[in-house]
Amino acid sequence: MCTVVCRWEPGATVHMLALRDEFVGREFDGPGRWWPDQPDVIGGRDRVAGGTWCACDVRTGVIAVVLNRPDRLIAAPGAASRGLLPLLAIRHERAWVDQLDLAPMASFNLMLVTPDALDWWTFDGEQLEHDELPAGVHMAKPRGLADGPVAPELADPSRWPDALHAGTPKDDPSGLLVRIERDDRVYATVFGQLITSAPGRLQIEHSRTPQDPATFEHDEWRPAQPR
Repeated sequence: MCTVVCRWEPGATVHMLALRDEFVGREFDGPGRWWPDQPDVIGGRDRVAGGTWCACDVRTGVIAVVLNRPDRLIAAPGAASRGLLPLLAIRHERAWVDQLDLAPMASFNLMLVTPDALDWWTFDGEQLEHDELPAGVHMAKPRGLADGPVAPELADPSRWPDALHAGTPKDDPSGLLVRIERDDRVYATVFGQLITSAPGRLQIEHSRTPQDPATFEHDEWRPAQPR
């Protein structure tokens, strides 16, 4: 995951724009119930490592998103995949940090959204730092949170589709939409999600070509079964 814009207020419906930048050709599945031990968790599934970049819990309204940082690109042998982090954060919330050994992992940012709090962690390969973010609109990229207020076209969730459809993929990793060609490999924005989440209800508009409005699909979920 490489760009996240989140509008959050305590107890309110959460709105999130989540764009995944990845090497073209790395296979993945769209949003679904891919993890039987977490039947209320919806997310896209990376077919290589089996984890996810963005997970949403239908029952609780909790969302967790991981963004790869450039500090330490290669994990040590035997390290946990960063794709496990959203699933752990959904299950354990702030206590996810006690569930695995961070030391050998590649660097990352992690955003955890609950009805009561918006949390942000940064791991640069050596130290884990945590901040609780205030209500408002926050934009995150691989190197961290954006300084200052977000651009007007991203401050209002109703304008996010227009911002995507007006965008052009650029050879710049800081852009909203990315397409970088290096030798025989292409790194690009391969997936986009517009998420609306509240406890008991989840809606996701999603596309593998988010700059094209005709390609978006709409899915809606309710909890898998009553407890």
